[in-house]
Amino acid sequence: MTPDKLKDSFPLFLVYVWRYLALPDPTPAQNEIAHWLQHGGRRIGIKAFRGIGKSWITSAYVVWLLWRNPDTKILVVSASKERSDSFSIFTKRLIKELSVTEHLTPEPRLGDRSSNVAFDVRGAGAAHAPSVKSVGITGQITGSRADYIIIDDAEVVNNSETAAQREKLRGLIAELGGAVLTPESKAGKAGGMIFLGTPQVEDSIYNHLPEAGYTFRTWTAEVPDSYDKYAGTLAPSIVQMVDDGRSGEPCDPSRFGTVELAERRLEYGRIGYTLQFMLDTSLSDEDKHPLKLRDLIVAQTDVDICPERFVWGSGEDQELPQYPLVGLTGDRFFKPLHVEKTWSPYEGSILYIDPSGRGKDLTGYAVVKALHGMLIIRKWGGLAGGYEEKTLAQLASIAKEEKVNTVVIESNFGDGMYAQLIRPVLHRIYPDGCGVEDDHVTGAKEARIIDNLEPALASHRIVIDESVVAAGTTDHSNRSDPDAVFKTPFYQLTRITRDKGCLKFDDLIDALAGAVRYWTERMARDVDVEVNTRESERFDEELEAFIKGIRVSGADVPSNAPPTWTDVLKP
Repeated sequence: MTPDKLKDSFPLFLVYVWRYLALPDPTPAQNEIAHWLQHGGRRIGIKAFRGIGKSWITSAYVVWLLWRNPDTKILVVSASKERSDSFSIFTKRLIKELSVTEHLTPEPRLGDRSSNVAFDVRGAGAAHAPSVKSVGITGQITGSRADYIIIDDAEVVNNSETAAQREKLRGLIAELGGAVLTPESKAGKAGGMIFLGTPQVEDSIYNHLPEAGYTFRTWTAEVPDSYDKYAGTLAPSIVQMVDDGRSGEPCDPSRFGTVELAERRLEYGRIGYTLQFMLDTSLSDEDKHPLKLRDLIVAQTDVDICPERFVWGSGEDQELPQYPLVGLTGDRFFKPLHVEKTWSPYEGSILYIDPSGRGKDLTGYAVVKALHGMLIIRKWGGLAGGYEEKTLAQLASIAKEEKVNTVVIESNFGDGMYAQLIRPVLHRIYPDGCGVEDDHVTGAKEARIIDNLEPALASHRIVIDESVVAAGTTDHSNRSDPDAVFKTPFYQLTRITRDKGCLKFDDLIDALAGAVRYWTERMARDVDVEVNTRESERFDEELEAFIKGIRVSGADVPSNAPPTWTDVLKP
């Protein structure tokens, strides 16, 4: 291999490095990664299973970039300083030991920086930024400048478990691209940002980066059943294997064969293996996030009456594409497959309130009505403030508009004080309209919310008025409040897990869960039985009216006339 050929082709250079390290030649998957690094573009990402060697390959890529242009500046960022330091140490060692790059070894006596975590290469021009620098994602990044930023496993379990952690991580990543990348790189010259990672949670940062213009390639450990879950990111070789019907076979058998992958599956467990080896966040979504938009029935209802029965459906004809996909991947809203033509008055209506304490929390509320074992969400949202007169008046107005029978208040905090405060306001705005009850709840909040909502949702007993969907899917991206999206009802519904602190805000979903819990006894009633009973009652009423009509009209019938069936029906 001549130096010129090595400089022209990074995959060829990778073969050279692997042979120096006494490793087998790069596998087809590793060659694909090398080609993607060289030709993928300026904003790219690599999602690959643990053990494929993506960090080692990218270290070699950094050496290749510096060999081609010693003035290149590279920043390596990882979740921990230790990991990013390991990347830069390995890179520095390669530079020193490879015969084609040893001339780039930093020389401290000539003024080169030579730290393992921030070093210059020989021949680089004077600059504030070192040739290679490593930092942790939460470390001192301000003031750094780089042509290439390599984000190597920035997402780990410890910094992505909760919504607040993931939001912080996304903010740090945005800062990298906005303040650290050199203007030349931003303008489209050589340089860019490269993400290397393995998803740790279903709401992975890697799922959101394509929205910011990044193009990802994904290398799974096994050939998946289909490529639908990967949003067009599967590596071409794996796409071909899917098309060839090779589902379940190892994608890189020379490194991870069938036996090795079976051991990994036992070691990591089903969810861990699916995330970190199959790079599939949808199964984790199914397991960890049981509340789905698709289980709701979206329909038009009225304040006083509602169709007696809805039949849930999830086909293409029922899909509601006019509403944004605010749920997790593949989750969306559906209208009913069938709606009963007969409408009836509700059997009951409540306004459930989850009072806010001090701080950023909202006062969550939900108006939920019951009919024939179905629950109908007429209103659902949150109000700024907690005990203020304005907030109390708004809640009283909602109760009046929706003609609720009872206001139910979660009383865990304040020992029933909220009920005492809202009663005079209700009396003024909605006099004699409804009663007020306290509701004391116990147990872990997240698990309690899921346990209250999941059975009703999974059995498709919850109908939500279309106006609630329209209001809850409004675009919040331009709001001044950075937490606006976390305070929306459908974000809270679809992102809640049983993990403590999984949501940054949970006031709205807590209110809905409380309202559903209130109606739990009615949920046990069978919808079909209720409808049939009502139809039987209606038939009896119509028959009785019909009979009365015959009796009135038959008053002049002669006594010797043959008996009418009115007589037959007499007791």
